[in-house]
Amino acid sequence: MKNNSLILIQTNFKLITNYLLKNKFNKIVIICDTNSMQFCLPILVSNVNPLLKAEIIEVDASEESKSFETVTSILETLFELKLNKSDLIINLGGGVVADLGGFVASIYKRGVNFINIPTTLLAMVDASVGGKNGINYFNLKNSIGTIVQPNLVFINNSFLKTLPVEHYQNGLAEVYKIALINNKTFWNSLQIGKLTELELIKKAITLKQNIVNKDPFEKGLRKILNFGHTIAHAIEMFYVKNNLFILHGYAVVIGMIVETHIAFQKKLISKDTLNEVVTTLVSKFTIEITLKLNYLDLKPYLIQDKKNKNGIIKMALLNDIGKCKHDITVTEKEISKALLFFEGTN
Repeated sequence: MKNNSLILIQTNFKLITNYLLKNKFNKIVIICDTNSMQFCLPILVSNVNPLLKAEIIEVDASEESKSFETVTSILETLFELKLNKSDLIINLGGGVVADLGGFVASIYKRGVNFINIPTTLLAMVDASVGGKNGINYFNLKNSIGTIVQPNLVFINNSFLKTLPVEHYQNGLAEVYKIALINNKTFWNSLQIGKLTELELIKKAITLKQNIVNKDPFEKGLRKILNFGHTIAHAIEMFYVKNNLFILHGYAVVIGMIVETHIAFQKKLISKDTLNEVVTTLVSKFTIEITLKLNYLDLKPYLIQDKKNKNGIIKMALLNDIGKCKHDITVTEKEISKALLFFEGTN
């Protein structure tokens, strides 16, 4: 089993065209969402001739698509199309499509070839890279899933021109996260704001891949990539319960602020570091919160987080800018205090 994927970054479509021509897949299925089907599929197909006869499966562009119902629907279509293990699935879209499509590809006939072609910044720097695939279940984010690497990740930043500003910021949150946990120099560069878009994407991917390569199945080091996500996933599911929606990246920003304050409470970081992280995130991201956040509302999701051990909440927490520890025990009191702190910043 591959521990990593071939990642191609290009401003045109020559490399993906050559890859498809070389491998000569008999059948190709493209899974996309309502947004990528409208704005990105025409661009892809018009530039990549081998995809002119590809079959298209469309799903709703929402977190609700990450469900067993959607998985079953896609699987039925794949069986109707008589897709073989030697054929190919292409996931064209954002994080939802990458998670969902990768999961389907990893379980269909015990695994079929698949490629991720991310069309959002979030998917480019995070969801499409690293081999995590999954769906939501039992009101828990990504609670059912696999770790199976795509054959290829093809990144073309021209797709980002189709994104609204808030969706660009949505992906930028994961860029700031990887800098915070792994590279202070990158964090400083982001603060100055002089990186080109491609430089930003390449650096974020390289940092994540380095971590994934050392720990592909999340036994240790890779857990630091969950920084900000314990709180973020709980917020996302709390919103779903209330028939509301919050972009993943915005939830991650909130999660990073809350979890940075927890690190401060535990004396893992200084007050100056806390202030630098929080001031930067608040200034770089427009955080709009429609629900008051407190521990009791988030508790049902926090206590079933995948990182927990023996019912004890565990988090990845900063111990400096560019450094992070994993499997840190966190208490209800610390979470409650940090949520109150966040409320004061918003």
